[in-house]
Amino acid sequence: MGKTKISSTKNKESFSKNLILNSSIIILVLINIYLGYSVTKSATAYFSETGYDPSLDSTASSIRIEVLNGCGVSGVAEKLTDSLRAKGFDVVKLGNYRTFEVENTIVIDRNENSVSGEKVAMTVGLDKESVIQQINPEYLLDVTFILGKDYKNLIPLQKRSN
Repeated sequence: MGKTKISSTKNKESFSKNLILNSSIIILVLINIYLGYSVTKSATAYFSETGYDPSLDSTASSIRIEVLNGCGVSGVAEKLTDSLRAKGFDVVKLGNYRTFEVENTIVIDRNENSVSGEKVAMTVGLDKESVIQQINPEYLLDVTFILGKDYKNLIPLQKRSN
């Protein structure tokens, strides 16, 4: 009988250790699944066809934008401004550019980090090549958006014209 008790005590301890280890493994696997799902969801949102959606990003409201009409078409800058504000951006200035002969829309990033200009560009359907950087600490804004004659290609203005 003595051997049976020792054997059953060892089995209980072994079962207890195995249960704790198996439970720990299951918890770690669940955490890894959650992290994998989170990374996949973030990557999918970032690389989706619709591009960046600033309404899901609280930093969009902290990006101060100046929208300038460089194409000469009346009302286009106002429509773009309304769309950017609806997406959560802070459009602080609206006006005309020094000329109406701008062929291609330009996004000028005024900060040292180029994230602000890229977010604005992605929101309206522009690629990174449309973003240039001109750092000016005297400007009290983050991005200058100059509408060119290609304004019809911008996502917010396509939706409004249809």
